Amino acid sequence: MAKNTIQFQKGLSLSEFLLQYGTEEQCRAALFRMRWPKGFHCPRCGHDQSSEIQSRKVYQCHACRFQASVIQGSIFANTKLPLQLWFLGIYLITQAKDGISSLHLARTIGISSNAALRMKHKLQHVMKNRDDRRILQGVLLVDDAYWGGKKRDGKRGRGASGKRSLVAALSLSPEGHPLYLKLSHLRGFTGEEIRAWSARNISPGSHVVSDGLNCFAAVTEIPCSHEPIVTYQNGRYDDGKVFQWLNTVIGNVKNALRGTHHAVSENHLSRYLGEFCYRFNRRFQLDTMVDRLAYVALRTQPFPQRLLKLAEVRW
Repeated sequence: MAKNTIQFQKGLSLSEFLLQYGTEEQCRAALFRMRWPKGFHCPRCGHDQSSEIQSRKVYQCHACRFQASVIQGSIFANTKLPLQLWFLGIYLITQAKDGISSLHLARTIGISSNAALRMKHKLQHVMKNRDDRRILQGVLLVDDAYWGGKKRDGKRGRGASGKRSLVAALSLSPEGHPLYLKLSHLRGFTGEEIRAWSARNISPGSHVVSDGLNCFAAVTEIPCSHEPIVTYQNGRYDDGKVFQWLNTVIGNVKNALRGTHHAVSENHLSRYLGEFCYRFNRRFQLDTMVDRLAYVALRTQPFPQRLLKLAEVRW
């Protein structure tokens, strides 16, 4: 049986990672290059001459005496953890196919469970923010999905109580292969919700293929062309495998969340979905994901703990 080349993508081995980021000095030097690729430039006055204050790990501008650090104003700001552990956390989160729980992360890198949870949520925040900027275009498969819900209240399907509504969108290549994925947590499947979601996530002129759910017709207001396909007729499912790729991805997401995390709070569901999408959309660049995520984290505003507990914007 031939190997699935997608599943056997070359990643970044642990030994290669340690050669690049095995010490605190290597991690700090990497962030310095990412922040100032052409050498130090003062954030205040733009001067390019500075002195490093070793005891505080900051750079003082020769012109205005402003002191700047490589992590200032980033997701790493005010951290008490060594950068070496942050890079190790980035490595474990990006290279794990189904993700890694905060408890497993804590045990692996040797920090408290609370510190690991904060690290994971902050990195998930970076991943989600980065992928939220991606606008899907071309031929798109769009479908409704659900997470959670009560199992013994006598209701099933869309009407089951406690279910959280998700919309899944997958862009396809001209050959019909999956390209990019978006998973979003909505308040419900209404025309207003789909209209607002599609305005933020779909490029005008795209061709949207959905099932027969009426609310998806709202994508035509972007405007996009819409092709509804009824997948349940005469008491059975027969969609001609139109949604095969999307159904496979949705199944993989649910299996990953249940198998790795077991339970996910509604307040944080969007971050976990964002983490999965970030890895999926970069599945062909596994060996560069540590650098890419560190680069984006360095350009993401600080995210203090008090904000971690707040409910998120769903889309």
